[in-house]
Amino acid sequence: MTLNTSDIKVLAFDVFGTVVDWHGSIAREVNAMGLGLDGHAFASAWRKGYVPAMDRVRKGELGWTKIDDLHRMILDTVLAKFQVTGLSPDAIAHLNKVWHRLDPWPDTVAGLLRLKSKFTICTLSNGNLSLLANMAKRAGLPWDLILSAEVFHHYKPDPEAYRGVGQVFDLPPAQTMLVAAHKEDLRAAAASGMRTAFVTRPLEFGAHRTVDISRDAAFDFHATDFPDLASQLGC
Repeated sequence: MTLNTSDIKVLAFDVFGTVVDWHGSIAREVNAMGLGLDGHAFASAWRKGYVPAMDRVRKGELGWTKIDDLHRMILDTVLAKFQVTGLSPDAIAHLNKVWHRLDPWPDTVAGLLRLKSKFTICTLSNGNLSLLANMAKRAGLPWDLILSAEVFHHYKPDPEAYRGVGQVFDLPPAQTMLVAAHKEDLRAAAASGMRTAFVTRPLEFGAHRTVDISRDAAFDFHATDFPDLASQLGC
């Protein structure tokens, strides 16, 4: 879709699945631990607890909790489910920080650099600030700013998270755009006034699971990867 992009100033990126390959990264690390587990099944089970854990915060069952701590709560449950015993506390803590060590998709860094040449680029992730900073340092992600649900004390898809981007940059929502591989994330961003770019990541959940990457007219842009989006945006 060709649109006038002259009024867009900031691109805010979802991170897990859009920028980095969480499933493949976790599966590889779990498989390398030699525990005799199916790393792909383990990664999927860990991620499955993500939304229910955030909902506990939204419902007031838990106070504000950063994602590192929610990940640890879920991990303890998943380790029990997979009957993993004998890991030291340090080993469990290290495994929990695998989310800080996620690998970017092959096109990510080059695509971000192109987009950064024209726009301010930032994260808009439920990941906490230290997680996102460590990830960026390790993977060479060239953010202008790291924004997190931790800044706003609201997880996506709460509207406060999306509106927060414009507030931070002193811009109206229509001058900001969410870039994400998740349609529900983009719909919530659009409802909060942001522009939207859908980037397809067909392998986000591994090769065994089909992902909806169909074009949706509700979104301003549809791209196969970050370089494709950069070309559409004139970068």
